[in-house]
Amino acid sequence: MACRSRLIFHTSSAVAGALYNQCVNSPTQIVRRPANQTLLIDADDTLWENNIYFERAITSFISYLDHRVHTEEEVRGHLNRVEHDTIRAHGYGLHSFRRSLVACFEQLTDVPMTDEKHRRIESFAQSIADQEIELLPDVAPTLSELATRHRLILVTKGDQDEQTDKLHRSGLAPHFTSVEVLPEKHHEAYLSLSSHHGCEACNTWMVGNSPRSDVNPALSAGLNAIFIPHDFTWVLEHEVVNQPLQGNNYSNLRASPTSPFISRSASLLQQPQKT
Repeated sequence: MACRSRLIFHTSSAVAGALYNQCVNSPTQIVRRPANQTLLIDADDTLWENNIYFERAITSFISYLDHRVHTEEEVRGHLNRVEHDTIRAHGYGLHSFRRSLVACFEQLTDVPMTDEKHRRIESFAQSIADQEIELLPDVAPTLSELATRHRLILVTKGDQDEQTDKLHRSGLAPHFTSVEVLPEKHHEAYLSLSSHHGCEACNTWMVGNSPRSDVNPALSAGLNAIFIPHDFTWVLEHEVVNQPLQGNNYSNLRASPTSPFISRSASLLQQPQKT
């Protein structure tokens, strides 16, 4: 999950290009990787929109708070710190987000927390739960094609019921052989997950939008990684991408006006890739 224009899982050929054309020994050598690799795929802001709804809720909350002393940026910074503490105590999910909004309100205002105010604040979180699932562009055909050649495992974090419900509402569940909803996505979690599913590190890829939760811990666990940035990745997921371990591969599939994913796909399929 960390903020957004719409970024993209774009397209099956782009991901396939990253998978099939990584160079391992020589800067000019192209290695065609076999089918039947394992793809560990993130959910929120990789397969469907998520953080934009939190951002809208936070904007509504800050407007409702209408603080006379702190700027909007200062309120947002305080909320980020509150969220960090709440997650450590209660985990991820809307229940934690509700707690964070209430705590932030109580800490930044002298106004008593009435039942009406509590309901209003909780309504901001409820607006997220009420959202329909909006798949990012090309996700459905991408997964449909990849699932014919690879083992796909959904690897997300958060509340088990919330994440499972979103997956079923997305219509994407049939593409996955397994679903892992983790309390946290860190180095040890990827080692445990790889062992549990019998993943061969050199043929296993983590695909996601978060450097902190998807890319860096997967690389540190000896896996390959494909980074698909989202313009509105949650700020608490921001992190500098680390260098992969020797022998592992990393691809960044960011789109740009001069290098759309379709063109990049052809490039990845035809040009040597440097490690």
